[in-house]
Amino acid sequence: MSKDVDLTSREWCDLVFVGKNKAFGGYLLRVNSPKRYTWSTIGVICVVAFAFVLPYIVESFKFGEVEEEITEVVEMTQLPDAEIEQQEVQPLVETPPPPPLKSSIKFTAPVITEDDKVSDEDELKSQDELTQSKVNISIADVTGTDEEHGQDIADFREVIAESEVVEEEKPYDAVEQMPTFPGGEAELMKFIRDNLKYPVIAQENGIQGRVILRFVVSKTGTIDQVTVLRSLDPTCDKEAIRVVKSMPKWIPGKQNGNNVPVYFTLPVVFKLL
Repeated sequence: MSKDVDLTSREWCDLVFVGKNKAFGGYLLRVNSPKRYTWSTIGVICVVAFAFVLPYIVESFKFGEVEEEITEVVEMTQLPDAEIEQQEVQPLVETPPPPPLKSSIKFTAPVITEDDKVSDEDELKSQDELTQSKVNISIADVTGTDEEHGQDIADFREVIAESEVVEEEKPYDAVEQMPTFPGGEAELMKFIRDNLKYPVIAQENGIQGRVILRFVVSKTGTIDQVTVLRSLDPTCDKEAIRVVKSMPKWIPGKQNGNNVPVYFTLPVVFKLL
């Protein structure tokens, strides 16, 4: 084969496709391939040339210089001195003298604690001191200024605003004046006898004895927090609790002249006749 044969010429294509279907498409692709190669080469050259000159084109553009900002200094005029308002001095109001007080001796509720932790002020007064003393028992030891017309220091308690949150007061075990049932102990026993219903099951099983209850008499005299200290029988325990909860309001206990919640222990007896 001659070395001068042009493989891209139409004559070579005609020679290759002798006796073949030239309308199939391969013939046209082979004939037009030189033209496609030429245009592809030109396109690649153009893209490379544009990428090469692009930085120079960008640098050729010059942005306008930013105008220098001129800050104008405005001189402030001097403001007049502020006028000071003269306030009128109010005269001092003389504090009234303290009201006359009666002498009193402080009552301290009994609390079991170590001797070295008891201060002189909180030391419990003996029964002889309370009996022999002719002064009132109150919230503090006070030397009175007017025994006849003076007032008890407990009357000058600080009033707590209604908006303040008052913590729930812990019930006392013993106070100056213990809570009592209306009419006394006799009426209390009568109320229990009249209202207590002996459980039938306990009677049939011959169960008898006492249920010891502990409850709180609140500031208002209502019964609260009923618990069983000594149980006899579940049915008897339930009946004793029911009777105690049905009791009317008690006369509340008092400490330092104030109504306070107090623990109270009560035995309820179940006895077969």
